[in-house]
Amino acid sequence: MTDRKSELAENLARVEERIASACVAAGRSRQEVTLIVVTKTHPASDVRLLADLGVRHVAENRDQDAAPKAAACADLPLDWHFVGQLQTNKVRSVAGYAHVVQSVDRPKLVTALSAAAEGAGRELGVLVQIALDAESGERGTRGGAAPDLLPELADLVARAPGLRIDGLMTVAPLSGEYAGREQAAFERLVELSSSLRADHPTATMVSAGMSADLEQAVRAGATHVRVGTAVLGARPRLG
Repeated sequence: MTDRKSELAENLARVEERIASACVAAGRSRQEVTLIVVTKTHPASDVRLLADLGVRHVAENRDQDAAPKAAACADLPLDWHFVGQLQTNKVRSVAGYAHVVQSVDRPKLVTALSAAAEGAGRELGVLVQIALDAESGERGTRGGAAPDLLPELADLVARAPGLRIDGLMTVAPLSGEYAGREQAAFERLVELSSSLRADHPTATMVSAGMSADLEQAVRAGATHVRVGTAVLGARPRLG
């Protein structure tokens, strides 16, 4: 085993132990929580090592990093998640490799993704990104829609050809009433998920929690946690 593979294996084991312990503390089954490794600026060689180590879900937040990496790893049994703020001029590229787009927060993006998915002959899973720091009817500083926009966006996704409404995503807010209260923020997302499932029963994904706060997310009821640094280490600097 190479030094890098050993390093990743050790990091994965530590993250797995954290998730498992959080599940025990929350009275949940470990099988209820899926780990998504956010590879960001790390190379495709790391993605290959992660796949060898059993990782099946990887995420990216920039198309310019994700597209070539996904192409280089197209032979691997991976589900690719796009988690960054997405501009409509990148939608066609993202629709070519992503299995789930977790950052949908406005009608224009739903329309563009639908057209791109149809053009690519693919079905994309969609999570509505919720911004718990956003004013009514607005978007958050880190992307995401205010909670009161959820019903409209979810219905729009559900009706859009080529798209599937899979659930919700959030990032712990840095301002507003939930700043510094990660678990309360994630609990609010789970409440919104329950409301969403009343109209869209198959929208069961709740994506919340990262390297620093995955325990709070698991305790609140997240089904997916997005972990980057704790698995891969510090990110290489962008060129």
